[in-house]
Amino acid sequence: MMLLRSVVYTALMWTSVLLYAPLMLFTAPLPFSWRYGAITAWARFYVWLARWFLGIRYRVEGREHLPQGAAVVLAKHQSVWETLAFQEIFPPHVWVLKRELLWLPLFGWALGLLRPIAIDRSAGRFALDQIVAQGRERLDGGTWVMVFPEGTRVAPGHKRPYKKGGAVLAVETGYPVVPVAHNAGHFWPRRRVLKRPGTIHVVIGPAIATQGKTAASVLKQAETWIEHTMARLDAEAAAKR
Repeated sequence: MMLLRSVVYTALMWTSVLLYAPLMLFTAPLPFSWRYGAITAWARFYVWLARWFLGIRYRVEGREHLPQGAAVVLAKHQSVWETLAFQEIFPPHVWVLKRELLWLPLFGWALGLLRPIAIDRSAGRFALDQIVAQGRERLDGGTWVMVFPEGTRVAPGHKRPYKKGGAVLAVETGYPVVPVAHNAGHFWPRRRVLKRPGTIHVVIGPAIATQGKTAASVLKQAETWIEHTMARLDAEAAAKR
């Protein structure tokens, strides 16, 4: 039954892009806050549908750590779920992503209306300059920046080297870093249709001040906190199986 529900949910989610994305192109003339609300309504709907149809809920620990102003979020990336649910959990934000995603018909075009920081990953140091320049503009305008420092989805219990782009942005601009851990991959596995009911645990860590620090030290502090917290969350999820 869960396999059938998962297939129906996945088919509905991606088919709806073909209908919703073209409509969102008409929001292009609107102010960013209006566009953001309209476009991310799709994500919030599918978080609600996952709760009702698949039994995938979530709880958040550490909301009190969210700073009042803009910040750079360094978060674990395990599944599609967090790209949807973070629209509910965090203030309006933009992603750092590879520019090729914006070339996808319909989906990429609508994504571009959210003003993501689209970079050429093959550009080396120039890619970092892109992150800092575009990120500074977004942060100074009050929009948060969301970074998945491992660069791709990573299965539970595994990790990849943390890239420094998000930390460099935070240090260069002086905005704080907010580390985030979660165990979504146990319930919404990457590259699999079958999903498991349960409660995803999202933990928001204390904000890390960046002024007067190096990007390497900020990244190390965030990585240490995230991976230490992930060990707890992975054990918690495994115990409930």
